[in-house]
Amino acid sequence: MASKSELINKVKNQFNLNIYETKVWLALLSKGMASAGEIAEASGVPRSRTYDVLESLEKNGFAVQKIGKPIKYLAVRPDLVVEKLKRGVAEQMNERIEKFTNIKDTPEYKELESMNSSQKEIIKKQDISGTIRGRINVNSQISDVLSLADKEAIICLTSTEFKKRIRLLEPIIKKLASSKINLIVALSGADSEIKAISEKLGISVKKVNISASFYIADRTEILFMLNESEDSSEQLAVWFSSPFFVQSFSMLFDMAVKSKK
Repeated sequence: MASKSELINKVKNQFNLNIYETKVWLALLSKGMASAGEIAEASGVPRSRTYDVLESLEKNGFAVQKIGKPIKYLAVRPDLVVEKLKRGVAEQMNERIEKFTNIKDTPEYKELESMNSSQKEIIKKQDISGTIRGRINVNSQISDVLSLADKEAIICLTSTEFKKRIRLLEPIIKKLASSKINLIVALSGADSEIKAISEKLGISVKKVNISASFYIADRTEILFMLNESEDSSEQLAVWFSSPFFVQSFSMLFDMAVKSKK
């Protein structure tokens, strides 16, 4: 069981509250119903601040003011708070998605497209590379690289890392597998894990002795993982759009696959 200070810190971070809000909500949960004075005494929050904190908790769905005199407050059950927060996040996400969907119809967006198009031919004539930092950006780049594949897509990583990215990779792989694109999925790891992944995806997965993680599209673009840090902000990858380099790298991959046959 966590100590009181540990519980306060964990609840504060998980529910995105400040320290006073956390202490007041926990005090209210432990009492069930209490006046502002009782809450201040139980939580250790100055009474002069308790009223503002309770108002904030009310506004955000963590507490309810009881009708009648004297004024008392009720804690909203944790499970109801979680569901309310989930709905709030979903609504915010839908609003943002709608905003970004509609942005394509704006004059500003069309101007951005025009600016980008004017540089496409210049960029096409040279090899380019870049560093991708953070799990969200890495996942986005994985999707982007694989979505560019017209003829062939190669996915190679360890079975352990595949399971960590399965929510991202499963729909991409199923979409590629249902197309005319030549899809190669190669994993290193225990035979039982690779077999389970193969059965889940409904495709043939090759076993290789390669501990690296990379994603290749049409042997012209590659995203190569430099680390698979548990800290999502520390994940790092390099992206190359270089036909000569990627084709040479792909030949080494072909040799590694053939050596396992």
